[in-house]
Amino acid sequence: MTSQSAHPVLHGAVLGLGMIGRHHARLLQTSPRVAFAGAVDPVGDRHGTLQDPARLFESIAALLAAGPVDFAVVAVPTEEHLVAVQELTAAGVHVLVEKPLAATEADALAVIAAVEGAGLHGAVGHVERCNPALLELRRRLNAGEIGRPFLIATERIGPFPDRIRDVGVVKDLATHDLDLVRWLGGAPVTQVAAQVQHRMGREHEDVMLATGRLASDVAFNCVVDWLSPTKVRRTRVLGERGMFVADTLNADLAFYANGTVSNEWGAAEQARGVSEGDMTRFALARREPLLVELEAFCDLLQGIEGTGTAVTLREGLETVRCAEAVLRSASTGSAQALEG
Repeated sequence: MTSQSAHPVLHGAVLGLGMIGRHHARLLQTSPRVAFAGAVDPVGDRHGTLQDPARLFESIAALLAAGPVDFAVVAVPTEEHLVAVQELTAAGVHVLVEKPLAATEADALAVIAAVEGAGLHGAVGHVERCNPALLELRRRLNAGEIGRPFLIATERIGPFPDRIRDVGVVKDLATHDLDLVRWLGGAPVTQVAAQVQHRMGREHEDVMLATGRLASDVAFNCVVDWLSPTKVRRTRVLGERGMFVADTLNADLAFYANGTVSNEWGAAEQARGVSEGDMTRFALARREPLLVELEAFCDLLQGIEGTGTAVTLREGLETVRCAEAVLRSASTGSAQALEG
């Protein structure tokens, strides 16, 4: 493994100082691996994130003219991703694009063409993959601890975030889950059926219920909404030997084992199905997921063998395609097939 100290510091910038962009800026300003090149936001630094006000720029052109930029985090509204990436890559800047990769499949393909055409690196900010509970869950899944997986179920609910203007709950929140089911299941989505609802009077949907199947024949189910008065982030994986449950708000992971104790009362055992076994709550090392994501991207740029958590542009494209299939299914009332 190559030492990080053997590599020069990277000059990193961020586009957008909104809800997620300000946290990227905070990490870029404190990471020993990064020299902060600046932030672009025409609205200004409304959250007071920047340590040096002179590092705020009104445009990408102004940022690039002020000094070297090796990479930029693109945290502008989804519909603006493509134009921003095209301008950055034309200047030789690597990009970490906040999820979803783009507003449409066509835009996502154009983002990939811009990055690959310039011979640059790109990744997508699906930060849930860096949550310690999900990283450990996936490690244990891959180690076969649950046996053969049957079902991956996610629940992502909570109040409406007023910051959202350009997309509905499918392309904002649900893209987390549509990415996670593929990543945890280790196979692409081959079919999805979905329903959405519009309850807040907005153009875009605020409830999504989606069910489907992976190429490995694992089933999945995702429930996402912006209407619940409480915030829940839960991922459940059911398999031959029991069930993993991850609470990603608190980075907790538990395993509920199938019981092995026989029951002399045959009628009760038949009614209960799988018996209840031991429950284990794992002790996890907790690191900020966004920092883990930044370090993985720096590893990618510097050719360091890291954790492998950088999400590729092609994976980001597959998530956009799946989100569009969800919306088509909800519109047509029929299940949608995707290429496996």
